[in-house]
Amino acid sequence: MERAHSLLLNEEACSQLGEHQRAEFVFEWLRFLKKLLPAADRVDVKKNQKCLVEQLTGILIGSPGPPTRWLLAHCLALLYRVGDSLTSSHTVDRCNDIIRSKDDSPSYLPTRLAAIACLGALYEQLGRLLVNTFKETLANLLKAIKSAESQGRYEIMLSVEKILRGLGVSAVPCHRDIYKATRACLTDRSMAVRCAAAKCLLELQREAVFLWTSELENVATLCFRAFESSNYDVRVAISKLLGTLLATAVEPKQPTAHRQGSRRSSLEEVMDLLTGGFLRGGAGFLRASGDKLKGTSSVSKDIRIGITQSCVVFVSCLGGVWLEANFSALLVLLMELVSQTRATQTPADAVCCRRCISFILRATLGSLLGEKAQIAAAKEICLAIGKQKRAVDAAMCDGNVETRVTTTDVAASQHVLVCALLELGSLVQGLASTAASLLTDTSTALLDTVISVLLHPSVSARLAAAWCLRCVAVALPSQGAVLLDRCAERLNALKSCPEAVAGYSSAIAALLGAVQHCPLGIPHTKGNVVMGLAEDLLRSATQNSRISIQRTQAGWLLLSSLNTLGPAVVEHHLPRMLVLWRCAFPPSIRDLDMELRRGDHFTWQVTLEGRAGALCAMKSLVIHCRDLLTDDVIGRLLTPLACAVALVPTLIKSYGNLIKNTSVVFRLRVYEILALLPPKTYEGEKSFGIVLKQLVTDITGPENVVCSELTLLPPLCHSDDLALLGPALQDMDQHYIEEQRSSVGGGTLEYDPFTICVKCQDVPAPLPPPAALTTAAVQLFGCNFLFYDKLRDYNLWISPQLLTPLSFLCVQHLGSSRVGLGPEEVRKPALGLLVGALESSNPLLRCMAAEGLSRLVQVVNDPAFTVSMTLVSFDKLKTARDAVTRTGHALALGSLYRYVGGISSPQHLSACVGILFTLSQDSTSPEVQRWALHSLSMVIDHAGPLYHGHVEASFTLVLRLLLSIPPTHVEVHQSLGRCLNALVTTLGPDLQGEGQSVSALRTSCLVGCAVMQDSPDCLVEAQAISCLQQLHMFAPRHVNLASLVPSLCVNLCSSYLSLRRAVVACLRQLAQKEALEVSEHAVALVKELPRRDNTHLDVTIKEVGLEGALFSLLDRESDPRLCQDIQETLVHMMSSIATGKLAHWLKLCKDVLSASAESTAPVETNQEEEGERDDDASVFHATSESSGPFTNLRWSTRVFAVECVCRIIALCESHGHPAHFDMALAQEHRLHESTDFLVLHLAALIRMAFMAATDHSDKLRLSGLQTLLVIIRKFAAIPEPEFPGHVILEQYQANVGAALRPAFTADAPPDVTAKACQVCSAWIASGVVSDLRDLRRVHQLLASSLVKVQAGKEVPSQLYNEGTSTMETLAVLKAWAESPIPGPEEDCGGAGGPGLLTLVQTDLATLSRLWLAALQDYVLLTLPQDYSAQLPATGGTFYTAETAEQARPHYCSSWAPILHATALWLNSTGFIMVDDGPANLSRPVTPTSMGQSTSLASVKSPEDISSDRLHLILGISVEFLCSPHSHDQMENISSCLQALQALLEVSWPRSKVGNDQVLSVELLSVLHRLIVTREAPGVQLAVLELVRQVVCAAQEHVKEKRHSAEVDDGAAEKETVPEFGEGRDTGGLVPGRSLVFGALELCLCVLVRKLPQLSPKLAGSPSGGQGGSSLSLSDSDCRQVAAALAILSDLPSICSPDGSVSILPTLMYLLMGVLRELVQQPCGGGAGGGEALGLVVPAALQALRAVLSSPMSRSEKSRGAWAHLLRCALNTLLDFWDSGTPNPVVDEVSLLTALTIFLLTASPEVTTAQPLQTRCIDKFKASLESKDPVVSQSYQLLMSVFQSKTGVAVPFIQGLGSCVVGHLQGVERRRPQSSKELQAIQDGVRALEALVFAADEMHRPQLVAILLPILISFLLDENALSSAPASARTLHESALQDLMRIGPQHSSVFKALMASSPHMKARLEAAVKGNQESVNAKATQLQVPSKTSPSIQLKTNFL
Repeated sequence: MERAHSLLLNEEACSQLGEHQRAEFVFEWLRFLKKLLPAADRVDVKKNQKCLVEQLTGILIGSPGPPTRWLLAHCLALLYRVGDSLTSSHTVDRCNDIIRSKDDSPSYLPTRLAAIACLGALYEQLGRLLVNTFKETLANLLKAIKSAESQGRYEIMLSVEKILRGLGVSAVPCHRDIYKATRACLTDRSMAVRCAAAKCLLELQREAVFLWTSELENVATLCFRAFESSNYDVRVAISKLLGTLLATAVEPKQPTAHRQGSRRSSLEEVMDLLTGGFLRGGAGFLRASGDKLKGTSSVSKDIRIGITQSCVVFVSCLGGVWLEANFSALLVLLMELVSQTRATQTPADAVCCRRCISFILRATLGSLLGEKAQIAAAKEICLAIGKQKRAVDAAMCDGNVETRVTTTDVAASQHVLVCALLELGSLVQGLASTAASLLTDTSTALLDTVISVLLHPSVSARLAAAWCLRCVAVALPSQGAVLLDRCAERLNALKSCPEAVAGYSSAIAALLGAVQHCPLGIPHTKGNVVMGLAEDLLRSATQNSRISIQRTQAGWLLLSSLNTLGPAVVEHHLPRMLVLWRCAFPPSIRDLDMELRRGDHFTWQVTLEGRAGALCAMKSLVIHCRDLLTDDVIGRLLTPLACAVALVPTLIKSYGNLIKNTSVVFRLRVYEILALLPPKTYEGEKSFGIVLKQLVTDITGPENVVCSELTLLPPLCHSDDLALLGPALQDMDQHYIEEQRSSVGGGTLEYDPFTICVKCQDVPAPLPPPAALTTAAVQLFGCNFLFYDKLRDYNLWISPQLLTPLSFLCVQHLGSSRVGLGPEEVRKPALGLLVGALESSNPLLRCMAAEGLSRLVQVVNDPAFTVSMTLVSFDKLKTARDAVTRTGHALALGSLYRYVGGISSPQHLSACVGILFTLSQDSTSPEVQRWALHSLSMVIDHAGPLYHGHVEASFTLVLRLLLSIPPTHVEVHQSLGRCLNALVTTLGPDLQGEGQSVSALRTSCLVGCAVMQDSPDCLVEAQAISCLQQLHMFAPRHVNLASLVPSLCVNLCSSYLSLRRAVVACLRQLAQKEALEVSEHAVALVKELPRRDNTHLDVTIKEVGLEGALFSLLDRESDPRLCQDIQETLVHMMSSIATGKLAHWLKLCKDVLSASAESTAPVETNQEEEGERDDDASVFHATSESSGPFTNLRWSTRVFAVECVCRIIALCESHGHPAHFDMALAQEHRLHESTDFLVLHLAALIRMAFMAATDHSDKLRLSGLQTLLVIIRKFAAIPEPEFPGHVILEQYQANVGAALRPAFTADAPPDVTAKACQVCSAWIASGVVSDLRDLRRVHQLLASSLVKVQAGKEVPSQLYNEGTSTMETLAVLKAWAESPIPGPEEDCGGAGGPGLLTLVQTDLATLSRLWLAALQDYVLLTLPQDYSAQLPATGGTFYTAETAEQARPHYCSSWAPILHATALWLNSTGFIMVDDGPANLSRPVTPTSMGQSTSLASVKSPEDISSDRLHLILGISVEFLCSPHSHDQMENISSCLQALQALLEVSWPRSKVGNDQVLSVELLSVLHRLIVTREAPGVQLAVLELVRQVVCAAQEHVKEKRHSAEVDDGAAEKETVPEFGEGRDTGGLVPGRSLVFGALELCLCVLVRKLPQLSPKLAGSPSGGQGGSSLSLSDSDCRQVAAALAILSDLPSICSPDGSVSILPTLMYLLMGVLRELVQQPCGGGAGGGEALGLVVPAALQALRAVLSSPMSRSEKSRGAWAHLLRCALNTLLDFWDSGTPNPVVDEVSLLTALTIFLLTASPEVTTAQPLQTRCIDKFKASLESKDPVVSQSYQLLMSVFQSKTGVAVPFIQGLGSCVVGHLQGVERRRPQSSKELQAIQDGVRALEALVFAADEMHRPQLVAILLPILISFLLDENALSSAPASARTLHESALQDLMRIGPQHSSVFKALMASSPHMKARLEAAVKGNQESVNAKATQLQVPSKTSPSIQLKTNFL
């Protein structure tokens, strides 16, 4: 294919190829030429033009296929436009000659079609350059069209359209001729020709004024006729034409507005045209009149649907502004249309007509108008409803019989009201909470108007009004309870009026159905009200026969809707419901027989209505409350069901047609409820046989086969197979009216009023009862097919339309229930039915039969059976010649392996592929081709990698067909697209390969995609996009985004939903990896293309890029799947490029947010901001900016924009630069580089959050508050660089306060208030505002909410479920709990103690009670189900018993901060009960009130109250910490641990815990589990701190007991004091009961995890735990090890003497082990080691000191054992010097320190033992010979040893004294050169001095005589002193001071020494003299300034 990439066609290469490869080669060359010509050099093109024209002409006469001819035509025209256009007329003449040719052979047809295409392209590109020849050309084309076949007519229409586009106004002379020719084509039998004609007329109307003036009526009639028998594409094309014409007639475009003969039509005239078509169809006046006389004037649904779509196009073309201005007139005209009796002659017609009008209103008002205009439109509709209702009321009340309203007038009014009410409901539901102003507007009185329609005589109007009320309740949840009360009150008052009973009960049912969409719910008591109403209606139904049916229906409707509230509500009413069901049916079958003998048909009609309602209520229970269906409940339901089943056949025999309709509904209800229950529940019932018998009767009865194939069959077909039958309804924007085309027509509410309470957003559309009955019967039969043996007795005759669905459902049910098919006699009939249906003339049945066979193969699960089925199809396909059989069996081949894991046999695959290849090439039957190719695509999917051998042949086949099949056979192209998609998927990542074969396959794939992209059919284009998307996933390098992205953007605004879905799905994938490129290509597209119809898209992309266009599209779209994809695309684009284009994205979000119809309230306080900073320059007003690129966006789009802002902040945090959250750093970077940072846009972020938080939409307010919360959390700590000591958020205080204030108003929804409380607490706790006056603004909001909490249950009118009150209350309490805790170490100086803010103190008394109450509620709700009987009957403080389930999640999210705050409060009060006075609680604080109940009977002592509180907090914490789930936030764990720490800081709870050993042990066990399962350093440190506190509590307890025993028994009897502490007399510690053992376990766990070498098992492993070395310890690891060691050292103190002996070996092993790890480091230890030693070593030494100084070591009982064990430990310590590690770096200082601690602290019997003592002396001796730092430390340690007890000190003095002296005597020879050496000498002097003073008095003079000469030797003479280094001078001075201090103390020795050594004396005197002189010199210097001071004063005194 690379050889095709040249300017001229490589004819040599082309000639070497076969026919099919040549076609592909030519197509690829033309593709290349199309791209090359616009970019090529014109000179080069002109030079080669002649040759090129010849080559292109050669292709033209070579019978090119459709895609090739279009591409050829484009290239030829492009060549003349780029090159020399003079010779173009020759080509035009050549083409005209070809068209005139008399050759009619099929082989010449492609050449003629190519010539037609070339003419169109030439005139389109060259335009007026060919103006001289266009008349001749047009005449030629229009003449040819008369004799042309469908392909020719299609191509000529396309060509004429292009000629018109190219010539523009120059073509006016031929307009009439073109119009005349196109008229005939518009009603052509070929649908493709109709579409092409419509496009041609659409182009013609741009210049042909007569089309929308004088000929408008004729064109309209023509369009109506074109709609008849049309398909979807034709309806779309013609409705676009007609709508555009009508819009131009009403609002002519400017250039043509003042032309001759142009006349503007009025809206009324245009609507009259449409109304005439709607009522009469495409017939003329005379024929329509004749039909009317005959009574057959039914207009086809195709025409009505087409006219409806035209009306939508008409309004859309005129635009939202026009609609806003003219809506009132349009509404009147539409209402007139729907009130015409000719439009609603039959119920089906009425439904169709209403749907059409509803669609017009929904499609225009819903998408064209902004929120403000929608509110105005809703008011108009409301006024229209009121006017209509008043007219009916006046006529009904008129006393004159002659002028009274007729039933016809009532019927007309009902249709008007239904359309208006449904649209009003849709508008309100779409507006959501922004519709609040509608309800408060007294001029429209919306609620009163709608409620008044509930009394209308027509059931459909009443139901529409009820639905409208439901929409109001969904949009404004606060109205739900109000409306319920109002309707219930009116129902009670008007019980005797049938319309009132029916209307108000429907309204109540609808309102209860709305609750499913409202998370805030309704008060629980409303359920009681509805239950009472239902009971009352059912009991009183028999009192008045005139309204008995209405009351019965109303009662059961209310119960049915009550069940939708779910198990939490229904379980309280279920017993009463069961009684009502029991009363509705006879107690037994025998009673039923007696009942059947009496009553007339009216009585039975009433009875059946009632029982049908009862069954419907049962159905609702089964659907919505499955949790309540226990065996007992089902058993109690089966008795009424058995009676219902037995009743069915008997009544039909008795009364027949008299009760036919009621009987149908009754049977429908029976089948529906039975289908919901598992068959096993009723299979044992005797009535089961009756069910099957009646099912068979209903299925086989000829009058019951009204069930439409379009309602029953499509759900049973596979979704992929349905594509064979054209576009699916769910893939159309117009599905709401398109589904009317089925024979049954659309459904409507009055067919089944009980559906008004089902959960759905759109109004339900139940089918007519007969159709619904057939569907239900077939479904139930499928469920019960297992019981085949009971069916064999029936002689069945079933319609083929129902037979196959029955078989299919049976097989499907077996497949889903994993049950085998049973015996052969069951399989045989099912198989026969399904195989027979494969040959049905109905394509739907064929699709369903293929799916049924695949299910059958799945159920039988036998490979032999599967093969036999394929052989059956093979045989049929070999012999059959009719298209139906071939299509059915071809589809079966592809479907069979759908559910059995795919095709595994290569031979079988080859056979399948061979047959399907043959069928695919059957050009005589496009239908066979389509089905065969579809089947081939499934075979490719099912074969997987096995198909690789057939891939090349398949690509060849697909390409050949794509290049040859006519464009009119669109369905074949769609199947080819599916094949191509399957081939790409099969090859998968192999497409990335570089081999020649892979490259060829890839090129084939791209060529195929290019062919499909140029297809005129949107579904084929969507397939092409999907293929390219797949290709991009597997081989992204080979997909050219520069061409793909523009083609996607062009189709973003397509009128086809499936194409828009494909475009957005592809963009979503591209945006994940190449978002930036996609965005750039989209913008480049707009710059390149000068003009297109999608002008709105161009403008949007030009201004705000592709992202902005996607936001606009998101706002217009209503399809949920498409909206989801758009949102994901935007999120992916944002993730990829948001941090790089920060300003662009934030501006985009801001523009979207500002594009509301109304401005929100401005901020109350404007704060001055810095003028220098651009981003903060604006003052905050939240007014709407109309100048932005977006206008009137919906609230849902703006909510998404706010969510995008939060995502951008998260992106900057996770992937961005640290300067995003650092103002100083950001400003610094901005100076040097053009980067952008989030912190610079803080003002914009705050502004957006404020705008959202103060909007009218509640969802937007929630999003705004969430954004504000995120901003506070992320930016609170950022300092303001220009104002040190302040933070950047401080300047936005007023904005935050103003954003929060609306959320605390009385009418604010609870969820908004709850979120605002969270923001308040975050703002207060952030510390942004420190000034109390400023903080009080936000604090007052919280204070007001606290008052609301105190009012509690006494609120008079509850609007929402009690669970929402719980949510709000807990949010307030949580906010207060979080506010006073700014940080773990801060003390805000409040009177209450640590962590409590001053502001909180005033409310603390109230808050503490409420916090405790909330915690007790939480405890009650977390109790296991077994204890439910013990729960308070009325509920807790903040929840009611009925709403416990709804309340539980709110408690789960709030308890932790409340627990922490309560613990802090108890900490601050020290558990001392303070009488704070009344807490102003107007609600009781739980039944027990935490011990604060004031009743005398239950007064508790302060001790008991404190104990309750302690155990409450301990219980909650331990229960939670026992098993914290993985989804629990770490904050909750931290809160628990901090709360426990706060408690144990207070002495009283500490004593309680210390006193309760079981509690302490349990707590340690929980903490141990926590430390193992949670790795977070903060949690681990908190756990260890808590363990220390528990051990301290135990210490205090043991100390107190010992002290008490000593005091009680007296000091004299000390030896009889019982031993306290663990271990007692035996020393045994019981695991699980011992606190010491638990603490040891926990500490061991921590130590071994951090230092695995401590464990003998891990010591040898190459990588024990975290590296096996203390070098790898982090800072937090070191702190954990230190904390564990501290705990270990405390353990002996809580043991008895024997117990301490038990644990001492473990303690010493761990202590020595840690020391060993810390002091022995391998060579080359990093910097981390030093840090670790600095943190942990002191802790280890401190722990060692604590253990050695334990009183247990001196206790009589344990002294010996301790001494022995400590000697062993000392021996181990001494061995550390002799480590086995090669070249160890031993920390000698730490070892010597440990050794010194032993010597000073342990008893002498430990340290004086030999050879330990000698080894100790040796270690010190060796250390004195070491380097300076060690020497210095050694001297210091020695000094403390010398000063210790005599028994220890003497041997060391004797052993080391001479060493010290010798070392110091050597200093005179080598003076200190550094400060370290100096320090060592000075420490040595101190040690020697200590040695002197440790000696006896008699020996001391001798030692002083040694010390003094050493000190004198440190002195320097006068000459040496001046030149000596600083360290030597310092030594000189310190020695002189020591001499002057020691000399006088030992004067006799000093004098004797001086006398005996003149040299020393002279040296000392010189030093003293020198010292005296320096002192005098300093004194002189100090006195000099005082002498000069007067002169300075004189100089500075200028007076």
